[in-house]
Amino acid sequence: MTGFFMSVCSTFATMQFTDLNLNNALRNALDDMGFREPTEIQYAAFAPVMAGNDVLGIAQTGTGKTLAYLMPLIRQWQFSPKKSVALLIVVPTKELVVQIEEQFAQIAAYTNLKIAGVYGGPNIKTQAATIAQGVDVVVGTPGRMTDLLLNGAINPRQVKKLVIDEVDRLLSLGFRNDLMKLIELLPEKRQNLMFSATMTSDVDVLIASHFPSVKYITTQTAHEPVKKISQWVYDAVNFNTKMNLLRHLLSTESSMSKVLVFAGDKHMANRIEFQLGEEFESQLAVVHANKSSNKRLRTVEEFESGICRILIASDVLARGLDVQGVSHVINFMVPSEPEDYVHRIGRTGRADKEGVAITFCSEQEREAMAAVESLMQLHIPVAPWPKGVEVSDVFIPEETDRPAINPIKVNAPKLEGGGAFHEKLGKNKKIPIKVTRADKMKAKYGKNYQSGHSNSTR
Repeated sequence: MTGFFMSVCSTFATMQFTDLNLNNALRNALDDMGFREPTEIQYAAFAPVMAGNDVLGIAQTGTGKTLAYLMPLIRQWQFSPKKSVALLIVVPTKELVVQIEEQFAQIAAYTNLKIAGVYGGPNIKTQAATIAQGVDVVVGTPGRMTDLLLNGAINPRQVKKLVIDEVDRLLSLGFRNDLMKLIELLPEKRQNLMFSATMTSDVDVLIASHFPSVKYITTQTAHEPVKKISQWVYDAVNFNTKMNLLRHLLSTESSMSKVLVFAGDKHMANRIEFQLGEEFESQLAVVHANKSSNKRLRTVEEFESGICRILIASDVLARGLDVQGVSHVINFMVPSEPEDYVHRIGRTGRADKEGVAITFCSEQEREAMAAVESLMQLHIPVAPWPKGVEVSDVFIPEETDRPAINPIKVNAPKLEGGGAFHEKLGKNKKIPIKVTRADKMKAKYGKNYQSGHSNSTR
């Protein structure tokens, strides 16, 4: 990595919030939130952010990265009677927008700072009107935030600080264009803060080219699994076998009090929901990108509150979202990107609680599983197959290798008389053919027909 690199040492455990340059407003808010000591990334990032440096913070998911940038940003805030948007926080999902709004409201409770959340779906005019009433911070998805910059709802010249949360995902191909457009609209002179649980080499190169003076801050557990998460793998040959195993675990494991099942994509999430629906309907919910934002948020709230025990999700919930008390994460499919595995399992084992991460792995997914183990520098043990769970030999269409079918070209026989020759219909032939009425009736009704009589016997 380029730039300055900071690693937090093991003596960090002795540090307290009192060692940081916090004001009374922040200390009171932290007390209300029940926090007594900072996490590694919160302690390590505080001084560099306060000094105005560009910072890239990499720390294990669940270690409080949001507060790691909110605390110093609120601490250095200068009061102004005329409110204007000076801080933008960019995140990949609507759920994360709402979560950061809630955390900001808690940590800024003793200040007069105001925040607005924006994302696609709701009317942009309503969001622009909210900003016009006077806010200091806007948190949102890159596409909607760019639209608000372009239509003048946010004055780019007033923006002094930019936070890119989950930067590895926002700089991936799916979000990169929107994020680059947003960055081009902002003044060059600003502070840039970026945070993530993982970092790929191509994203590192992109950051080095756009933010050459960035300071890298990482904790010792940046690419390692959370210590209190137990992990293991089941070898499962296909979808139907995985479904048999999932039903078995959900039915027999009493410790599975709050289970988050990652399906990979929306189609697989819907398929799993359909398969489980009859047996677990009252305990089950599903969330993915095709669900409306209100439906997704309501579903997550029901899962967190315990109304539903099992939540099937696409990777829309893998990053950033803080759902408390998840007992088990089940990877129904191995993610194609190993970094996504780290984000997924980070939904459990949070806030010093123990968690369990289980992965179903087919033969076709072994290479992806090996990439996960390589990233984390950890061998994940294979669990013995449970007795009584059927191994199916039926594969769904997506799992079968169907060779391409090449159309067979059949040359029509060469007919004498030229290519335009064709056999004429019988009625057009100039050959006298005697057709009886009975023949006509049979042709019309497809059976023997006798006028005035029934063909049935009595």
